[in-house]
Amino acid sequence: MIFRTCALTWKQNSPEPAGTREPRRQRLPKQPQPSHYAHTRGRSVNEEQLVKWFEMNAKRTCWTLTGATVACVLALYLPRVPRAVAGGDSGELITAACELGVAHPPGYPLFTMLASLALLLVPTTSPAHAINVLCAVLGAMASGALCYTVCSQHQCMFCNMWRYFSEMAGPGPGAVLAGGSFALSKLVWQWSLVAEVFSLNNLFVGIIFSLSVCFHNAETVDQKKKFALWGALCCGLSLCNQHTLVVYVLFIIPWALLQLYTYDAKSEGKVNLMKMLQAHCNHGVDDLSVPVLVLAVLALLHALCNRKMCPYVRELCILTHRRWRVFVCLIAVMVSAYSVFFAWRANLDIENTLLLGVVERFWLQADAGVCVLAGLGLNWTVCFLERWLGLRSLWNVGAWLITAGLLSHTIHINQREFDQSKNDAVERFARELIFSFPESSLVLTRGDLPGNTLRYLHYCQGLRPDLSLVDQEMMTYSWYVLKLQQHLPGVKFPGQVWDPVITEQKNSFNIEQFIQHNIHRPLFVCIGLSEGDPSWEKTFSLWPWGVCEQLMPLTSRLHPVEWAQRTQNLYNWSEPHNSFPPGSWERVANEEMWQARMKMAFFLFDLAERMEGGGQTHLYELSYNLYCQIVNAQMDYPANWDKNLALAAERLLHLGGGHHGLESLLSNSIHHFNRDCGNPWNRRDRGCRQGATATLECGPPEQIRVESPTSRRWGVKRESKRWEIKRVHCWSQEHDGIRVNKLVNRGMDRKT
Repeated sequence: MIFRTCALTWKQNSPEPAGTREPRRQRLPKQPQPSHYAHTRGRSVNEEQLVKWFEMNAKRTCWTLTGATVACVLALYLPRVPRAVAGGDSGELITAACELGVAHPPGYPLFTMLASLALLLVPTTSPAHAINVLCAVLGAMASGALCYTVCSQHQCMFCNMWRYFSEMAGPGPGAVLAGGSFALSKLVWQWSLVAEVFSLNNLFVGIIFSLSVCFHNAETVDQKKKFALWGALCCGLSLCNQHTLVVYVLFIIPWALLQLYTYDAKSEGKVNLMKMLQAHCNHGVDDLSVPVLVLAVLALLHALCNRKMCPYVRELCILTHRRWRVFVCLIAVMVSAYSVFFAWRANLDIENTLLLGVVERFWLQADAGVCVLAGLGLNWTVCFLERWLGLRSLWNVGAWLITAGLLSHTIHINQREFDQSKNDAVERFARELIFSFPESSLVLTRGDLPGNTLRYLHYCQGLRPDLSLVDQEMMTYSWYVLKLQQHLPGVKFPGQVWDPVITEQKNSFNIEQFIQHNIHRPLFVCIGLSEGDPSWEKTFSLWPWGVCEQLMPLTSRLHPVEWAQRTQNLYNWSEPHNSFPPGSWERVANEEMWQARMKMAFFLFDLAERMEGGGQTHLYELSYNLYCQIVNAQMDYPANWDKNLALAAERLLHLGGGHHGLESLLSNSIHHFNRDCGNPWNRRDRGCRQGATATLECGPPEQIRVESPTSRRWGVKRESKRWEIKRVHCWSQEHDGIRVNKLVNRGMDRKT
């Protein structure tokens, strides 16, 4: 046992009085008499019994703190779990659990099986709520695993020198700080309340850390092999959930093999890398807080310092410093390697709030290691102060106060923002969409928000069984038609795979052929059609239908007034504009609903630009009237509405004004141009779809020009370029404000 080894080492190194020749082993020191062990007073304490008692007491303390941490975090999470489906991949993962299907690569089989089991065992009001509860439980267990990691490492450090055990602080403050600061941090709290794979990944990170401590502290080869086997199982299961954990596994495997191999011998004798790293560091300061980072740095410094730099803890350092240092350095190296590797390989524009939110989710794995280091740093600091200055109770109470203060402050900051119990914006968005389609419609989806949420309502809750939902991106996989055709009755596929590049290949088809085979049904597209296959443009056009568009043959005749009346009140949406935080899926859904109100007006404006004669004036006037209706009905609305209304007034003014006075058109045009250009907040188009921004250089009409950076909407990435004048078929493919500004360029070219 390590405790007997520690005792013998202390005996052999004890000072010998001058002038004596007796062997040191004959003059053993007195057995310690801990003052707070009443049953040991007045009599000799058996070493083996005392060591076992210390071990049992330490293990009991570890499990008690771990259970208390899990219970407290769970009590905080469960009341705030949303009862509706969230944005992102939640809808897809829940649908896969309902159907026992396969989610997007890597498939997440372990999460799918656990979620399917939760649907059977958790009595809730909806499938989304049941799986959200499962993720909250997994997130709470992850915090408990980190707490246990710090407890176990503290037990190893200070039980080794059992002679001083009664004088040492317990592991409580650091362990609770590690688990609590991780569970209550902004990102962890946010992604532990929704049906995502990150809470399960966090749990595996905590379990692997805990098993690494147990493996490192094991005293025999058999014990090490046992923990190594459990660790191998957890590493394999974790890689069935999320592949980012492979960075940690690549460090743990050689470290564990080295430990096993050398044990007997020892017993015998494109994105900018710096910008991404800076964003990660800023996240650590803002989310995990400065005190947590300071404690983590203290733990690392203590692990790296020389023994001579620790004169007040020299006796402990003799036997425990090296072992403690190895584990701390292992975690620090894994966290550093993971952060640098992910910053190097990440290719998303973090200046975009939604894409930054996508990147942030992968920082959780590094946060777990930082929180463990912070807990170890707090424990070491308290024990260092005890050995140096005494006053054990003072430092122990101070550590508890620091832990309680940090966690209470974090709860106070985050609890209101992350109370998602009444948040159903994304599900209401999907319900408005799914009930707006005519009977027996075929809907081609694209992107996470409409596609995943519509499938959740359709397959898990059984809404609109008459609809057929087809994912455009998935049709490009060779297995999609083969595996899912039987689950899409009434949908005709002209081949086995959608290949817009090699259309001559056997069993391949393009989108125009697919539309022709299903034209007997009402066809709708959400988020437009793929830019890589423009074959449909020769025979079809897209007419606005709220957030989505309806595919119509070019031979179909449009009646603008009737179509505007038909699509004017598709949705019953009452959320205020800008009512959700930037980067959230709720904000994206809300923005889509707001932009859908002006979609018909913009469609008529764009149609008028491609016409000549009297019909052009009529379309401009209809567009202007629709813009006036939606602008006058709202107090706060997207900024691009002002630009579009001003442009419609300017076009109508040049054509004589129609039924409107020239003076009113001129004043309206100037007013809304100035309103958009005069407000600094409006310079960055608040009406942009997520990820798409437009910068408007204000000035006289002949000097207005627009440049647009890379545009990304719902996972669809586009080239960065200065906008050129060309026919636009699909309104939803690019941001509406940008497309209106393309018309500005067109008008300026005409004037010059």
